[in-house]
Amino acid sequence: MGPQSTPDLSTEVSPLSLSTVAVVGLGTMGTGIAEVLTRAGREVIGIDTDETAARNAVASLEAATARAVQRERITERERQDVLARFRTFSDLQAASDADLVIEVVPEDYELKRQVVTALDGIVRPETIIATGTNALSVTRLAADSQRPERVLGLHFFNPAPAMKLVEVVSSVLTAPAAVAAVTELARDLGKDPIAVGDRPGFVADGLLFGYLNQAAAMYESKYATREDIDAAMRLGCGLPMGPLALLDLIGVDTARTVLEAMYADSRDRLHAPAPILGQLAEAGLTGRKAGRGFYTYEAPGSATVVPDAETPAAADGQASGREVRSVGVAGSGTMASGIAEVFAKAGFQVVLAARSLEKAEKAKARITKSLGRSVDKGRLTAEARDAALAAITPAGSLDAFAEVDLAVEAVAEDLEIKQQLFATLDKVCKPGAVLATTTSSLPVVACARATSRPQDVIGMHFFNPAPAMKLVEIVRTVLTADDVHATVRAVCAKVRKHPVDCGDRAGFIVNALLFPYLNNAIKMVQEHYASLDDIDAAMKLGGGYPMGPFELLDVVGLDVSLAIEKVLHAEFRDPGLAPAPLLEHLVAAGCLGRKTGRGFREYARR
Repeated sequence: MGPQSTPDLSTEVSPLSLSTVAVVGLGTMGTGIAEVLTRAGREVIGIDTDETAARNAVASLEAATARAVQRERITERERQDVLARFRTFSDLQAASDADLVIEVVPEDYELKRQVVTALDGIVRPETIIATGTNALSVTRLAADSQRPERVLGLHFFNPAPAMKLVEVVSSVLTAPAAVAAVTELARDLGKDPIAVGDRPGFVADGLLFGYLNQAAAMYESKYATREDIDAAMRLGCGLPMGPLALLDLIGVDTARTVLEAMYADSRDRLHAPAPILGQLAEAGLTGRKAGRGFYTYEAPGSATVVPDAETPAAADGQASGREVRSVGVAGSGTMASGIAEVFAKAGFQVVLAARSLEKAEKAKARITKSLGRSVDKGRLTAEARDAALAAITPAGSLDAFAEVDLAVEAVAEDLEIKQQLFATLDKVCKPGAVLATTTSSLPVVACARATSRPQDVIGMHFFNPAPAMKLVEIVRTVLTADDVHATVRAVCAKVRKHPVDCGDRAGFIVNALLFPYLNNAIKMVQEHYASLDDIDAAMKLGGGYPMGPFELLDVVGLDVSLAIEKVLHAEFRDPGLAPAPLLEHLVAAGCLGRKTGRGFREYARR
């Protein structure tokens, strides 16, 4: 069959007319898409030159539908109907009857071009061709077709049956009716489609892969272990997986390909693939599918991590810590009262010191309410609440820290204020007391140098709300003593927090990875590439994030976010880390997020 005449796509196309869909490439993604389509009533033509892949796709659909019957989500009759709607072929000619063709062959431009151009001579003039790429140019693929107006991108997320997000990618050549048809199809499949323009990574992967790349670079620099990087982002940000484990799941080679495409488009150094990605890919250590990537797995394709040479050893032989029975917490805000609550519940005697006794007593009253809520929810007994409150002594001066074994400051994020406080702690705390700062972005060593005992100073970065969040970043300076580090790790274990070790540089682990991602999301809006709602939806539905970037920015506070961005930019001097002008403009206008009633969105005044 030769090339067809150009079809008229100026009118609306009903998604119901897309009743027969060909899926080219029956790997994990293609098989998942085929399952979604068949279960939604579409006739699906599965095409793969590898007969084993075709057999595996059929077996996967049989197993998935059998589970659905077992869970009483479908009947056996419905299962048989689904299976009957899926046929597999090894020849692209089988796509001739399709209303829509979705190609999900490997992420190689020449291979995808061959598929798209071959389809020109096979499918009907009105058939829509969708590429599943997440990194290659949809526009370029369309331009190589004889009918570019019917070529678009349809980016599902893995695993396709479970993930709700679908990015519908149009180029400057795409007919609006084709976009409308596949968008409605996606909705009919039970998905949440968002419309995006043609640029590498689109929305979700465009933000996700920059973050993954920075995590790989952080690991490569030996700043933190792979386990600590992954634990920090899971526990500190509520993510379903740590970045290095996610890279292994995606495939190190795939990530490198996506990043190469993003860098070619943006020329942003933050998108230039970290060298370790290339080294692992060239060595064949591409992640789970190879049995080894950043981690080592039980077998190729297995999700079970097994110990290897980089697995942290047991604590044997490490320095022993100092005894800690009493803790001083300096501050009266939300973080200070939360930290005091954590220590009191764990059995420590706590001195809660503020600038006045009245402020300290108000902070304890806040703790009383918090503990009361825990009792009401059945998380804490009344006896445990009473014991914790009895362990907290409010004080109006740091002089009350004279006998504490550990002093933790949780005052304003201002270096001068913190240095003055540490100079005072140096005078009032007994010799051997450990002095800790909860800073999230300031240099810990600058606090240490304000004392005559910098070896006793360390960072303990709790996350808000401290009683609920499990993570503590332990920040050693070049001057911190080994036994001080051991002391703080032991204290974290006693208060049932998960400690991760990191060096004294801006952002530590979590903020150094989180805020460039947030900044890039702002740039997307600033460049009119996508809307706030679409970006938030993309990261929640496509990345499993508990909050979208703009929801999170408004909660954190735009002024706080800008301050952290400035610290990161000043430390690393990378142009890609410079705060987005839109963020600076909103802060200058007093739009600081929920606390002012307006940030990226508007909120009802309380």
